[in-house]
Amino acid sequence: MTTDDGGRATTATGRGTATATGPGTPPGDGRAADYRPRRTLPLRVEARRQLLRRRTLVVAAVLVLLPFVLVAAFAIGGDPSTRSGGGRISLMAAATASGGNFAATVLFVSAGFLLVVPVALFCGDTVASEASWSSLRYLLAAPVPRARLLLAKLTVALLFSAAAMVLLPLVALGVGTAAYGWGPLQLPTGGALSAGDAVGRLAVVVGYVFVSQLVTAALAFWLSTVTDAPLGAVGGAVGLTIVGNVLDQVTALGGWRDVLPAHWQYAWADALQPTVEWSGMVQGASVSVAYALVLVALAFRGFARKDVVS
Repeated sequence: MTTDDGGRATTATGRGTATATGPGTPPGDGRAADYRPRRTLPLRVEARRQLLRRRTLVVAAVLVLLPFVLVAAFAIGGDPSTRSGGGRISLMAAATASGGNFAATVLFVSAGFLLVVPVALFCGDTVASEASWSSLRYLLAAPVPRARLLLAKLTVALLFSAAAMVLLPLVALGVGTAAYGWGPLQLPTGGALSAGDAVGRLAVVVGYVFVSQLVTAALAFWLSTVTDAPLGAVGGAVGLTIVGNVLDQVTALGGWRDVLPAHWQYAWADALQPTVEWSGMVQGASVSVAYALVLVALAFRGFARKDVVS
């Protein structure tokens, strides 16, 4: 707060100064004259804050190292194709056939749990961590509108989750190509796809895996808005995802399993056929998106009414 030559009060803001209409009286509705809610907490600022956090670097390191670990495991254990029973072809048995097969195998072994962790971590830690640091109320007092705060954090969390989904198969494809060569993708159902077609099919797989994880992302994000403990939000999302996987194994549930997101988590295998079968992936994506929309709506509704004291 400064005064000009005429004795009028001026308030410093991010873009300049706003002159008050009278002593101690803010202009208009009490906000600075150049205040724009949509310009608070820019996505680039939030992305930079999340990128430099230690947990982001640890997740990236784990995803990059996993393909190297699997190559070493195959080198120690021998060719997996010689261990398949009855001559049956599977993703694991054909893992060393080409770089494309290796990338598909890495996705197969990681989609069920490993990729759940970074999604839950990025989305469950984003709001709860601010509350645990007692910085959430200061962000809102900036003033950052609550809806704007949640939208920025959810957008960045989903972008980081998508980056994790892309990083793993990209590294696996590069490592697999260096180790096993660039060649056709051997399909579990028989036949093969050219290397060029294989890349397109793997892109479909990655896209579906990301969509199928939206329910975990939304669940973690909702929990992040109702608790001040980041570990509780992340652990709760991972735990409930595991519960869903367990329930899907209960065949006595019959058709009820169709409403479980876990029931469709491997529907992407339909993309690894001579002709892509879309029906399973469409149903799985619909279930995941439906749950995600409800959970995100609950997060925004609850946070708008929450008394933020931390």
